[in-house]
Amino acid sequence: MPPDMCHKHSLCIGSSSDKNDSLVSPYLQCNPPLALAPMVGLSHSALRILILELGGIGLFFSEMLSVQRLPFENETVSPFLCRTQEETPFFYQIFAGPDQDIVPAVERLHLLNAQGIDLNLGCPAPALRKLGAGSFTPPDVAQQTVRSLRAVTHLPISAKIRLGAQLDEKRLLRFCQMLEAEGVDLLTVHGRLQGEKFCRRPRWDWIGKVKKTVKIPVIANGGIFSVNDARNCLEQSGADGLMIGRGAVCRPWLFANIAKEVYNFNISTEHNVKNIYFRFIELLQDRFLPERCLGRLKQFTHYYSSNFSFGHHLATGVQNCRSVVEAAEIAAKFFETVKGEGND
Repeated sequence: MPPDMCHKHSLCIGSSSDKNDSLVSPYLQCNPPLALAPMVGLSHSALRILILELGGIGLFFSEMLSVQRLPFENETVSPFLCRTQEETPFFYQIFAGPDQDIVPAVERLHLLNAQGIDLNLGCPAPALRKLGAGSFTPPDVAQQTVRSLRAVTHLPISAKIRLGAQLDEKRLLRFCQMLEAEGVDLLTVHGRLQGEKFCRRPRWDWIGKVKKTVKIPVIANGGIFSVNDARNCLEQSGADGLMIGRGAVCRPWLFANIAKEVYNFNISTEHNVKNIYFRFIELLQDRFLPERCLGRLKQFTHYYSSNFSFGHHLATGVQNCRSVVEAAEIAAKFFETVKGEGND
């Protein structure tokens, strides 16, 4: 769908490739322009489906995937490749170190019917520092990786970045222009520096500098936990859409709230925090092997418990559990005694 045919509140992503044998439409329409951020151990299929059921999401990303390990993952049991047809449009996020061959990974993503490929150039995790990947990717390596990726895929390519190691406007904008020139179709900018923790407010205005410089769509990411955050971020950045990370784990209904209040979608925002928690457990058990569920439930609970005044009791109780059944029993007792947003 050409950009001028897109819904006024949607985000259109077009592949810059001139190939005609595309597995997907040359343009992906994301409506509303709200994406779930790639988060290790969190943005798996269970959370994606939960948010999809609550409504308001328009674009999905996988957890980050190593280009070296990806070709050997079994999609029937892998928690990283597990995905339903309803999770669409869907981008698989990959990371690659210098001199790592991306071709086998891309070929595998084609077989998985990927609708887009996202290159991780923004993660500051120590493991990626050692590899020289994520936010530690040197600009020349990033350029070669995007160039190689563009040469072997007809799919839309996105890249997720931070503002850099230090505040350097010229360097940042030059880097973004390079990504666009090499064939990136969508840019997601996290508004913090490489070494900044989440407690630091993101610089949404710096995302605006990128938006004014490139012609491709820009998604703003970082620090979005409420409808007001979404409005302020869009106002300061001028971004084409939003990517929500930890805020979506804390409040899976946040997408619906933003879709309704910011983008004027006719969507229900009613929710029950107890029912949502137990629905998440159901989805975990439906999607993953038993040994894969408990750790992911503990990670989710760490964030979700922030909805309650005494949520630390829930988080601590679940953290000490040895089974999902035990965790569910503790959660049931917790929800009997406390009230949270939307808890009847």
